[in-house]
Amino acid sequence: MRKIFLMACLFLMVMVARAQNNFMSDNRVRLGFKLDPTFFWLQPQESGVERNASRFGVSFGLMADFLLDESGRYAVASGLQISTTGSTLKYVADKGLDDYKQVPTEYKLKVTYVEIPLAIKLKTDTDNGMGIWGQFGTYLGFPVKGRADVVSLSVNQDKVNVLRDITPINIGLQVGAGVEYPLGDRLSGLVGLTYRNGFIDATRNGKWSDGKVNMNSFAINLGLFF
Repeated sequence: MRKIFLMACLFLMVMVARAQNNFMSDNRVRLGFKLDPTFFWLQPQESGVERNASRFGVSFGLMADFLLDESGRYAVASGLQISTTGSTLKYVADKGLDDYKQVPTEYKLKVTYVEIPLAIKLKTDTDNGMGIWGQFGTYLGFPVKGRADVVSLSVNQDKVNVLRDITPINIGLQVGAGVEYPLGDRLSGLVGLTYRNGFIDATRNGKWSDGKVNMNSFAINLGLFF
């Protein structure tokens, strides 16, 4: 399954690169930078695991809109971003990582992902020049760093490396909407809201014995297109 996902991602990147060359030649690519304050939470689907706290983090990176028409109303929205995610989960005995599952244990997780969003974006312009946009699509995420603070009656350890215990790919639904306002001849500001619902078990069930745990998020989008 992992190989299939990686091959799909490679094919996607090749297609986007080819499309970018064509769109660049027609001056139909918009590039920008974004910084998104984000609330992340892990959502357990089985009993024996409960979420004690969400995590406030930041997603930042590049935005790229590949315009599908000359008016700019329709586009493929993509980019590359870094997201610092996480949540606090409490496991009953016999669940969680093998080294700590003898007693109920709490894990404060912090996982960093490299992500590639991909969505269809629709935009309409108002009389005052402000644009209203909405988008619907998906995203691919690859964990590059994973740490956990582990607390129980017998253990209190900080920054335990759990990267190998995190599923090596994440994919999910992405829905967003917002406004865009011109700030100059080529500069425009973007503000919006985006909700993400992860489809993949973020914690490897074979490592944690916790069934399915989804990674979800709600972000405030702040960006500039140049």
